[in-house]
Amino acid sequence: MTSSKLRGRSRRAGPQVSARVVLAVLGGTTGFVWLVLPGMTTRTDAPVAITTPAASSPAAAAPTEDGASTADLVLPLVAVGAAGALAGYGYVRRVRRARTRTTPGGAALSPPPVDPGVPDDRARAALVAADDRVRAARDELGFPRELFGADAVAPFTGALGEAERELAAAFRMRQRYDDGVPQDPAARRQALAGIVGRCAEAERRLDVAADGFRRLRGLEQGVGAALGVAEARFRELTGRTAAAEAVLGELPERYAATASASVTGYVEQAKDRLVFATVRLNQARQADDAGHPEEAARQLRTAEGAVAQAAVLVEAVERTAGELREAAGLIPAVLTGAETALAPLRDTAGTGGEALAHVLHADSVLSSVRQELTSGRPYDPVGVLRRVVRAIAAPEAARAAVLTAAARLTARGSTAAAADFVATHRGAVGAEARTRLAEAHRLLTAGDSAGADALALEARALAEQDVRVRGNPYTAAPVPAAAHTAGTAGAVLGGIVPAQDPENAHPAGFTGRPGASGA
Repeated sequence: MTSSKLRGRSRRAGPQVSARVVLAVLGGTTGFVWLVLPGMTTRTDAPVAITTPAASSPAAAAPTEDGASTADLVLPLVAVGAAGALAGYGYVRRVRRARTRTTPGGAALSPPPVDPGVPDDRARAALVAADDRVRAARDELGFPRELFGADAVAPFTGALGEAERELAAAFRMRQRYDDGVPQDPAARRQALAGIVGRCAEAERRLDVAADGFRRLRGLEQGVGAALGVAEARFRELTGRTAAAEAVLGELPERYAATASASVTGYVEQAKDRLVFATVRLNQARQADDAGHPEEAARQLRTAEGAVAQAAVLVEAVERTAGELREAAGLIPAVLTGAETALAPLRDTAGTGGEALAHVLHADSVLSSVRQELTSGRPYDPVGVLRRVVRAIAAPEAARAAVLTAAARLTARGSTAAAADFVATHRGAVGAEARTRLAEAHRLLTAGDSAGADALALEARALAEQDVRVRGNPYTAAPVPAAAHTAGTAGAVLGGIVPAQDPENAHPAGFTGRPGASGA
């Protein structure tokens, strides 16, 4: 198939060639006229005596001289005018080429200002909205899977996977856009439109599956069985939260403060989500008993969102404790692997240059790590692994297998930590942090542990900055406190319910976007 660029070039080739031919012919004609002009205006015969009678008046001769002078000037004037027109036309074409040049070989002028503000804002908002809905649908899908089994929810698992792929493509486009690709202003506007289109398609995939998902759950006919599943998971999480609190209390005794910094406050947040879920589960049961199935369904789905986020917070504490134990056990082998990787570099480093600087830096880091390990003070095992892996920074082929394992452990942990934070604070987290997180996931899957780790740490930092700068979007309305569910502020920060109407709005998920008020 012929690409659009080639088709466009073919369509433009005709007029451009015609213009060049006309210019060449006109230029040649002008030059020829200029060359033959003297022969056309100068007589070549021998001069003869004037035979006009002396008595002839000057007035009689004047017409003949004026006519000859006018004829002599016409062609030069035409030639000069044509040459001037050609020069002006050439100048205009050169200016236009200089303004639109994007290829090397000349200093490209700054592109004319575009109006990217509104399209860019729209693309960011589309990414946030689609990401929120996909995350909510992922959380929601777990409850009917537990009730009906994996086979029953397989079509909806497939629809969610399709939505996730569309969203991943949108985030990839956004990452490239943030990296400056493409550079052409028109192409950048098209990229933003493509991002919005991909996000819309992700949500459309969920919309297509929404009716079938609603029929499978059957909440409008009664929430009894689904309510039992949610309450059972709630009770399980209550016990796990207490255990996670004990684990989190022990981590500072074993490790440095930085080791558990990523999950500080998570137990309190998990308890807050469970308090919110308690109220909504009770309201769901009351509505179901009173014969209000739609209200019962809305309350149940909201409670499920809170239970799912409490699970994320508790699992983050459990996973962090496991990663620290694994990292601590890996450190001795990693130090040995680092020495193995450095040995050939020491032999070829010479007496100067980058290779020697690299070896000296790595030796300094390894020496510092050994001192830290033998000091008797608590340390951060994951942080130690990250320092060693970054100090060696050898190609994967030259690394010991244990260094590759250590790099993957740190990247996996930082990516999961960033994902947990975004998931439980998505009410305040913007598009940039989510984009970096999506790129970290992509690089981790592709085997680029170093790139994934760096982007995951950046994503977490950006997300925390969003929360600090924006704060909790929820502001309680001036009504009696009894009208607000306990834990509403945390539920709004977590994106479970919208800040505009947290008490009456439907949660996001398969069956709708957040913000629609209940009937």
